[in-house]
Amino acid sequence: MATREFSMMSANPTRPITIFTPSFADENNTNAQNLTVKELVARLPGEQFHVTMICQGKPDPRVASRPNTEFVKWREHGNMLRLLRHCLFARPDIYFFPRYGPLDRAFLGLRSYLCPNTALVTYIVTTMDERTDTGFMVRSVIDADLVCANSAHVADTIRERFGVESTIMQDGVDRRYYFPRPPGEKSGRLTVLYAGSFRPLKRVGLVIEQAARWPEVDFRLAGKGETEEQCRRLCAQYGCRNVCFLGPLSAAQLGEEMRKADVFLFPSVREGHPQVLIQAAASGLPSIAMNSYRPAAVVDGQTGFLAESDHDLSVRLDLLLSDHEIRRRMAYAAVLLARNFDWDRIAMTWAELFCGTVRQRRKLGYPQPEILGDLHAQ
Repeated sequence: MATREFSMMSANPTRPITIFTPSFADENNTNAQNLTVKELVARLPGEQFHVTMICQGKPDPRVASRPNTEFVKWREHGNMLRLLRHCLFARPDIYFFPRYGPLDRAFLGLRSYLCPNTALVTYIVTTMDERTDTGFMVRSVIDADLVCANSAHVADTIRERFGVESTIMQDGVDRRYYFPRPPGEKSGRLTVLYAGSFRPLKRVGLVIEQAARWPEVDFRLAGKGETEEQCRRLCAQYGCRNVCFLGPLSAAQLGEEMRKADVFLFPSVREGHPQVLIQAAASGLPSIAMNSYRPAAVVDGQTGFLAESDHDLSVRLDLLLSDHEIRRRMAYAAVLLARNFDWDRIAMTWAELFCGTVRQRRKLGYPQPEILGDLHAQ
């Protein structure tokens, strides 16, 4: 295990690096950003990192069983002040993954006065443009000790909008839930799957339009959101009897749906690097996505298709649904590609970045507690 190798590299038994992240550790929380943090924290060596997260209900058992992990209870009222007090009194070595809430704004506003030793590690997971680079976003990037991006495309937009170089850190895939079905197990009607939120930029209505074109194919939609009712009305308008709204799914349920499907259709036009595309690849599912954000989990023409337009998306879907051999070949290639998204390796890299960031802040004149020795010392 990479985590065990990493912990063995530590040299000095000094106190661990303390990390606070405004992320939820709940087992049933399927928000993509919270999933990322849970996967990371579960693999950070407990003797080297003390991590504090938020928890509303039952925490992920892998995170709960991890040494040096603390949960701040999310209550009905007063959460921002309670969490802020915790941060200011604890004065963590790292504030990781600020979002856009009042806690993040308050902490960044008070950081230079009350927590000057705390390093800020910002992780950007969506395209930066005029809709997303708000005043707070600008500050979280400019003031950060380390900026990370979850794709090369996102890193490019950070550079273009802010003039800041970022480190590319892609998400991994949880192989407990996302793995291919046994060969020859699939039978029955062809199935197209969409998974994600129901929001305007996700363009779920386009999936329904494809369902109207392919009445002999089942289309299954996983997720919830503001455009769901509009999508249901569109189904009624087209007379689609081949569309099933699945609602929000757990990771285990989504993995099962992916193994039942033949094609993953994801027409969203603005993303960072969607985890569902990595999950689909690991499940042996050829994907069709838009090329506007250059997702690394889809290699055009090999593991699926990256469409340049809505017409192109329709043409590519027609090809996949009409050719079993192309689907089979792309499914196999997708599983091989998914091996690049290994959480153990990714977590080790994050750990190295955390240690390096704390060391760098100390060099810049902010006194830091002694941290564990060089990761590569024996």
